[in-house]
Amino acid sequence: MKKIKILRIIARLNIGGPAIHTILLTQGLDKSRFESLLVCGNRDKDEGDMSYYAEEKKVKPIFIPELRRKLSLASDIAALIKIYKIIKAEQPDIIHTHTAKAGALGRLSGILYNLLHPKSGKQIRLIHTFHGHVLEGYFNKLKTRIFIFIERFLAIFTSRIITVSESVKNELMALRICKPEKINVIPLGFELDNFFKIPLIDKPALNIGIVGRLVPIKNHRLFLEAAAKVISDNPGMGLRFKIVGDGELRQILEEYSRKLNIDGQVDLLGWQKDLVNVYTNLDIVALTSLNEGTPVSLIEAMACSKAVVATDVGGVRDLLGDEVNAGIRPDADFKALERGIIVKPQDSFSFAAAMNFMLRNTAVRKNMAEKARNFAKEKFTKERLIEDMENLYSVMLGYHP
Repeated sequence: MKKIKILRIIARLNIGGPAIHTILLTQGLDKSRFESLLVCGNRDKDEGDMSYYAEEKKVKPIFIPELRRKLSLASDIAALIKIYKIIKAEQPDIIHTHTAKAGALGRLSGILYNLLHPKSGKQIRLIHTFHGHVLEGYFNKLKTRIFIFIERFLAIFTSRIITVSESVKNELMALRICKPEKINVIPLGFELDNFFKIPLIDKPALNIGIVGRLVPIKNHRLFLEAAAKVISDNPGMGLRFKIVGDGELRQILEEYSRKLNIDGQVDLLGWQKDLVNVYTNLDIVALTSLNEGTPVSLIEAMACSKAVVATDVGGVRDLLGDEVNAGIRPDADFKALERGIIVKPQDSFSFAAAMNFMLRNTAVRKNMAEKARNFAKEKFTKERLIEDMENLYSVMLGYHP
């Protein structure tokens, strides 16, 4: 059987789930059946770089410097032309795009190729993965309407749209991006074996951490405000709040922690390659985002058997499960789910109350952490991701896996 050639395109290899996802798929597909190429562009100067991970996996991306996250007519046209030339040279069977900018330019290049070469007999299939709720919470109303219109247009020519969770699929359906039958839900997958080895330690929780880019959508201010309240409620306990990540808001967050008079108990650690060590030294993992798809930091925390407190946004409930009775007051502004605590967004007092609940209920914390690890083992392994994607590619081209 002729190998299926996949041209995978992502805007940038910055630290986060999409970069890990694309690198694993480029490296991990069965090489007797698939040939994979990865195209990527420039990350922003204040973003962490994951090109080291591509090197570890012996993935050598085709680099297009004009392909960037920010809008720029000149750069975007240049990137479009270069992607088109790569498509013409490589003649892939499938173009699979990831992230918004790469999704637009990559699919538009594929559409142009198919229109300009109708007699070649080579109609390239287009696939796009939505890694999160990118049409909500990032832009003003006018830009959001424009991007929704663009996505609806591109979806007409797209063979399959992949979402990483049911909640992202539901958002696309509500926005009428495409017909439901065109959407496949394929959850993320990661190399989690080293996380699974971290022992579940039954001890008082002292270290509370948050992992992610220091950008507005992650809402680290809420984390610091909740931390201030928790420190005030638990004097002398020696709690430490650790922020893992970097970005444009680092200096602002440092100043805000000083303003709240908690800088002595807050550690801004920057990007850390050794995440096993990071999670080993945390007892509770927080997520305070205004919007999320499937947050990688929560999957990693769950794989490590860490207790989770998160805002009720995006795909978080898909991870944490159904509501359970854990002894929380009915009038509380946070809820216990099977695998963590969920809080309404932008409410620092409720978030602090949820963290206090976790700190003071060791048995609940341990039970949730055990269930979280089992769920991560079942749903988010690299092997499952690769198998799902190989099956989809094969079926799309009429092969039976």
